[in-house]
Amino acid sequence: MEYGTIKIKLDELMAEKDMSKRRLCRMAELNWEQANNCYKGSITRFDADVLARICKALDCNISDLLEYVPPEEIKDEKQ
Repeated sequence: MEYGTIKIKLDELMAEKDMSKRRLCRMAELNWEQANNCYKGSITRFDADVLARICKALDCNISDLLEYVPPEEIKDEKQ
């Protein structure tokens, strides 16, 4: 059974805030790999501490950063 997925909208938020990955790394105390994986949406497990630091650095809520995508929408995108 497919449950859907969680989309990380870090790239969109960073563009809105005109923030570079380097600056995000510095402000959120992330290493480059953490920031890059979040930016590309290629993480599979979420670390609450990392998400909180990103939200603080971007002055946003978790709902601004993460979006639930139901399985029906994933199927529509693949077709």
